[in-house]
Amino acid sequence: MWQIFSPGSLFTPFAKKTALRWMRRLRPVPTIVFACVLLVGAAWLIVDRSQQASRRAAPRFGGNAPVPVLAEQATVGDVPKYLDGVGTIRALNMVTIRSQVDGTIVRINFREGQDVKAGDVLAQIDPRTYQAQLDQTVAKKALDEAQLGNAKVDLERYANLVKATAVARQQYDTQRAVVAQFEAQVKLDEGAIDNAKTLLEYCTIVSPLDGRLGIRLIDEGNLVRAANATGIVVITQIQPIAVIFTLPQQQLPQVNKAFNKESLVADALDAVAKTVLGRGKLVVVNNQVDQTTGTVQLKAEFPNPDLRLWPGQFVTVRLLIDTLHDVVTVPAAAVQQGPSGTFVYVLQNDSTVAVRSVAVTQRDESRAVISEGVAPSDRVITSGFAQLSAGRKVAVAGNGSSSAPGGRTESDSARSDRGQPGRNGREDKSRATQGAASSAP
Repeated sequence: MWQIFSPGSLFTPFAKKTALRWMRRLRPVPTIVFACVLLVGAAWLIVDRSQQASRRAAPRFGGNAPVPVLAEQATVGDVPKYLDGVGTIRALNMVTIRSQVDGTIVRINFREGQDVKAGDVLAQIDPRTYQAQLDQTVAKKALDEAQLGNAKVDLERYANLVKATAVARQQYDTQRAVVAQFEAQVKLDEGAIDNAKTLLEYCTIVSPLDGRLGIRLIDEGNLVRAANATGIVVITQIQPIAVIFTLPQQQLPQVNKAFNKESLVADALDAVAKTVLGRGKLVVVNNQVDQTTGTVQLKAEFPNPDLRLWPGQFVTVRLLIDTLHDVVTVPAAAVQQGPSGTFVYVLQNDSTVAVRSVAVTQRDESRAVISEGVAPSDRVITSGFAQLSAGRKVAVAGNGSSSAPGGRTESDSARSDRGQPGRNGREDKSRATQGAASSAP
């Protein structure tokens, strides 16, 4: 027993194998221990820095420290009242030019995308067949007119013979019927001539209106027929141009009331950038409401002098139905929604805020019209709402919001300083740095 653990037994082959086996098993242990130490150190460092940041931030917003905010003065003025709808640009008139006769196109007189006037020749169809038909009808009329003249002469002879009782009355009546037949035949020939002239005129295809041509649908030399549905080219009238847009049926009474008084101005805005593409007038309100969507269609016309409106384009239409005069407005960001309705934070003389319930008459992306709750002399808070409550101290940021000594605003003082000589670049840079540090939240 003691010989197994004697010093000499450590050098036996069995002892060597046992030692190597345990060394292989314990080799990953230092690596695992080292990794655990690194993870614990990193976690402690992250927690320590978070606590330090919390301690630094706590005095800034906690307790009774003023909350940095932005404020803006309420204004009084005239505010337009708009109704917004989504619409599609359509050509005021659109015509597909088709051939009214069968024949071969011998000449194309237009270029694709060309502006044309009413009466301009667009294409020419081979007129020889229709010219021959016109000549035939003219000759037929001449033949019938000659026969009519001869019948009238015979009628006069029979009239004299009847007076002399040389012929029977029946022959005179028969000749008078022959004259009437030839007169009707001449009138029939005149109608055939007019028809042949019309068909010959159809060989010259002209523009029915002022507009712009599209892509040519058929080439010169092709045979066209009156039954073809494709046509030769499409003309669209884009000056002026029309916009078809929709509004909810709940807004229809407002539109009709304003439209009965005067013509309404409509602005077409880009659907993405919201830039004004053109200004026109409302021309018609559809005579029925779409029961499927609960909307009503309206149509406005735009002069489109710079061709910024194009058929098929989607736009937002802003319809002016009224103008609110001498109303109080505030930035739209100042109006907040709470359990009791809409409200604003009003800046007090002691740099605290008060909560006031307001009645909003109209609101858009930038301004809100307030009918109750805000006076023209009030200043409303437009940012920092997460830290605000009634009676909370605030620090108004922004150079243009506070007054400098002497009754001038800080922006005016800065402009006067920049205009004085002797100010070097280092002083300007230092003043700008200080101003940025003081305005930062």
